[in-house]
Amino acid sequence: MLLGRVIGTVVPCVRYHGLEGVPMLIVQPLDRTGTEKGKAVVAADATKMAGAGELVAYEGGREAALALEETFVPVDHTIISIVDEVSREGWEDA
Repeated sequence: MLLGRVIGTVVPCVRYHGLEGVPMLIVQPLDRTGTEKGKAVVAADATKMAGAGELVAYEGGREAALALEETFVPVDHTIISIVDEVSREGWEDA
């Protein structure tokens, strides 16, 4: 599971069968301290509730495709939850 922040939306003009009604959002990956890392990615929103500025957990690869109602659709990343809070208690600094 990866942590990220929603920074925008994507509005496709054509959708693959199985992705109808699934929002596509731009997610900025974050490290464990909440600092941006790497380039932003486009993620399908399995929750259908995430919005700009929200902290989310997302998956990549094969697990991303399995998280949607219709499995094995062509996605690389999928938002699987909206995160209310991150507690760093017990984490060692990396």
